[in-house]
Amino acid sequence: MANLFKRMNRKEDPSVYEQKDSNLVRSLTTKDFLALGVGTIVSTAIFTLPGIVAANNAGPAVTISFLLAAIVAGLVALSYAEMASAMPFAGSAYSWINVVFGEFWGWVAGWALLAEYFIAVSFVAAGLSANFRGLIAPLGINFPTYLANPVSAKGGLVDICTVFVILIVMFLITRGDKQTSRVENVLVILKVAAVLVFIVVGATAIHFANYVPFIPAHHVNADGTNFGGFSGIYAGVSVIFLSYIGFDSIAANSAEAKNPQKTMPRGIIGSLVIAVTLFVAVSLVLVGMFKYTNYANNAEPVGWALRQAGHPIVASVVQIIAVVGMFTALIGMMMAGSRLLYSFGRDGMLPKFLGKISKKDHLPLNAIITMTVISVVIGAFLTFTFLSQLISAGTLIAFMFVSIGIYPLRKREGKDINMPGFKEPFFPIMPALGFLASLAVFWGLDNDAKIYALVWFIIGMIIYFVYGMNHKSRNQQAEVKSNDNE
Repeated sequence: MANLFKRMNRKEDPSVYEQKDSNLVRSLTTKDFLALGVGTIVSTAIFTLPGIVAANNAGPAVTISFLLAAIVAGLVALSYAEMASAMPFAGSAYSWINVVFGEFWGWVAGWALLAEYFIAVSFVAAGLSANFRGLIAPLGINFPTYLANPVSAKGGLVDICTVFVILIVMFLITRGDKQTSRVENVLVILKVAAVLVFIVVGATAIHFANYVPFIPAHHVNADGTNFGGFSGIYAGVSVIFLSYIGFDSIAANSAEAKNPQKTMPRGIIGSLVIAVTLFVAVSLVLVGMFKYTNYANNAEPVGWALRQAGHPIVASVVQIIAVVGMFTALIGMMMAGSRLLYSFGRDGMLPKFLGKISKKDHLPLNAIITMTVISVVIGAFLTFTFLSQLISAGTLIAFMFVSIGIYPLRKREGKDINMPGFKEPFFPIMPALGFLASLAVFWGLDNDAKIYALVWFIIGMIIYFVYGMNHKSRNQQAEVKSNDNE
């Protein structure tokens, strides 16, 4: 038992990750990371969640929910920035926690993030599919029910658009990081432009009476969730938080960053600031255009609001760009998720083929393909609403680990871990606030999300003790022999 406990808490030597990740090409700049972060954060959520949360939870106070969620994300982002600057390794929280806390805790954090990426890719693809079908419906083009909905929905078989979208993204990211980042940069500019057009045009249709009362009276919805009052705002924070998880996708690619001590903090914090500004502005305009009750069960509130306000052409242009722009989020999530899978394979925690780098393009192609297959299965067969419940839980677990990980990190900076180019301010208070804030948001998730997180955690524990622990040990022994022979 003592040996088991010792093994679970064995800390990885950071130089090992530096050596293993050396085959990845450091080609990404601050501009690329800003595009990756903004493109991932400003995704399906900005075109859907402001209306959904306003109708279901907070009313016009959805803006407060977005701000509170942004504060929590900001606290964690500061910890992320220091971690990524000090340890620019593939796999983000998984690799960092391996170094500062030990193997078992790194696996828990990484396994939690893996759930996020599998589900987030499927979630964004399903949202893109819904918006695309809504866009072409006025043209008289409609998919049959069995090809427009997953098998878990009534009359559905497979969401064929979701399948094709994920396959297209896989093709893009296998072209190489530099080519992918060029596509990403262009699409992000277009998507931000579409958001700004909505804000400007929508602001001309605001009716201030729609903001009254700004915080509606509290009541319990038929499904048991809270609406109105502080409880409704709090419930909105838990739903909205998935909007801000995209900055982890920046950290997951830090092994491919140029000058990571500077580019990582700038990319993480900069992209979050831009995204928060856009989210708050969109939510304010949306609930000001029409009474929040109009957005109930509306999968495309932005386009709907513009059409109802007499701007059908603008609505079509914004939705076209939004649909295309959603590819940026998928690119970011697919890149980050595949790097996490690569990290598991690199360490022997999952099958070793996942940790292979292609000799021609220096990309983790096996991890990318695996990520694609699993995301296709999830996205094609599970509903958009079901997926949205699952994303935040895994992310928040990883965020809590990263926040408290700053404490042991500080003791090793400048010793066996590089001195970071950015340090979280107001240490030791800020990391504790980040941990407590993440815990509070996690506590506010609905019971289904917590149950699914528990099931995923149990599966992860089985894999770790049955497969990961033993195979990592064999992998390390093989590497030692290989180095001795050299």
